[in-house]
Amino acid sequence: MKVTEKIAVLRNLMQQDGIDYYYIPTNDFHGSEYVADYFKCREYMSGFTGSAGSLLVSATEAGLWTDGRYFLQAEAQLAGSGITLYRMGEPGVPKIFEYIAQHIQPGQCLGFDGRMVDAFYALQLKKIVESKGARLVTEFDLVGAVWYNRPWLEAKPAYSLSTQYTGVERGEKLDVICKWLDTRKADMLVITSLDDIAWALNIRGEDIHCCPVVLGYLVIKPLERILFANKSAFSTRLRQELARDSVLLREYDEIYDYLAAVPAGSRVVMDMHVANYQLVNSVPQNSKIVNAVCPTKMMKAVKNPAEIAGEKIAHIKDGVALVRFMYWLKQNIQKIPLTERLAAAQLEAFRGSVGDYMGPSFDPIAAYGPHGAIVHYSATEETDARILTEGFLLLDTGGHYLQGTTDVTRTILLGKEATPEEKKYYTAVLCGNLRLAAAKFKKGCSGVALDILARQPLWDMGCDFNHGTGHGVGCLLNVHEGPNAIRYRIVAQPDGNVELQPGMITSDEPGVYLEGKFGIRLENLLLCVEKEQNEFGQFLGFEALTLAPFERDAIDPSQMTQQDKQLLNEYHEKVYDTISPYLDRNEAEWLMDACAPID
Repeated sequence: MKVTEKIAVLRNLMQQDGIDYYYIPTNDFHGSEYVADYFKCREYMSGFTGSAGSLLVSATEAGLWTDGRYFLQAEAQLAGSGITLYRMGEPGVPKIFEYIAQHIQPGQCLGFDGRMVDAFYALQLKKIVESKGARLVTEFDLVGAVWYNRPWLEAKPAYSLSTQYTGVERGEKLDVICKWLDTRKADMLVITSLDDIAWALNIRGEDIHCCPVVLGYLVIKPLERILFANKSAFSTRLRQELARDSVLLREYDEIYDYLAAVPAGSRVVMDMHVANYQLVNSVPQNSKIVNAVCPTKMMKAVKNPAEIAGEKIAHIKDGVALVRFMYWLKQNIQKIPLTERLAAAQLEAFRGSVGDYMGPSFDPIAAYGPHGAIVHYSATEETDARILTEGFLLLDTGGHYLQGTTDVTRTILLGKEATPEEKKYYTAVLCGNLRLAAAKFKKGCSGVALDILARQPLWDMGCDFNHGTGHGVGCLLNVHEGPNAIRYRIVAQPDGNVELQPGMITSDEPGVYLEGKFGIRLENLLLCVEKEQNEFGQFLGFEALTLAPFERDAIDPSQMTQQDKQLLNEYHEKVYDTISPYLDRNEAEWLMDACAPID
């Protein structure tokens, strides 16, 4: 069916069930950023494939809200669908809450699948519609009724991750969580976020594309731990391992009945920003829900020594693969026909050759020329551009290794010489990347205090980028992991502005995007480390984990300070010294030239 036909079928179902507005988020039952195919309801109904966005359908209008990373993509993909694009954050564009408040009438009904919306958001919607004399219904999965060939829920084999890589035994982690629970004087903790479950139990899986997690819910009580998941995904050996740490398996959907049977007076801890509305509604009213950020979130964000050592190994492997690819690309750009997807596939092949490679950490962004201006562009068979011997190829990719997860962006010059405009913007982005990586700051700073270091060279030129500067990264887990982040906006979420701590891994990825011309983004992962402590307090800084050269031929040295040049030369020296021993002679000679000092 075409998008217009799907919307028409949905409207008929809404009319039958007395629903005037139907809300379809980008989500799953666990608040995941990336979701399995079964949960791609907004994508199925709208045709928009970006990873963030919400669809609201009424009898007369359909609207899609998305952020600045996807404005160009959404505009193209929604063309002819009858769906209005609402560019979030732009002047005059109402938030979805505001739109509903402005349009819903007394006696009308807003509906959504309660399993697909987090409880905090759902309660806000409930408050809005009830203030307007309208009502909320959350038991209808109307998209499921439209989607006749919907994929099955994933249940791929789960596996145990050795303490060689996790650094801490499963039982020890669970004991720490139980002690935290005791300090809250609570009876149970319900963990619904999949990466937190995987981290706490030292297990991994493949239930979400590019995210090594297992679909499930975890209930932790002082004397009982229950994992609600598809039992068929767990081998006898893994079940026995879990049982030794008092973790019992029950079927995935049994969580709702389990919570409905919670004894009266129980104190149940959940993160209302993550737990879905139906889960929260399942808890009897004579019990108390305690809203708290899951304790594993911060435990997971601060990497232990084994995880840090593993991440360094993973980044050496990834650096070797990326340098080999860059050399290969430079040698072959004039010899063989190349497209965006062929280039991405070749880099994937290099990653697969370096050992312990588990797969990509996200779908690659290989964007040539004007496609680079689309922040999260994804090449398709229809858009796959031929790569020529001029301009930029923006390549944002990453990998999962047994030792850790990587995320790196390089904007590669394909011609012999960059234009003055290309050099101007490339150099500004590079200086922002280098200055953030070189930051020294007092303990207690959040990423908000540091964001200006990456943006200032662009702000000085009167331009900016419409995305965050940095996000946390997991260890063989989600490539986007909170709560650490680098951004200039303060966010309202309880854990949205946490201080940076030694052991956290955060990306450093300023960029600039000129529609119709090119995009530039340069991304390294940074490990937060301790610097000196003196009478003024404890100071922190960063250590670059990513090891790959920047484009010397795209740099205008006259735009750089002497400190900028020194930072670049020191970084390139580290790249060459670390990566060259793993390369053949021709690759090593190319890398030596690529890392040559700039005066």
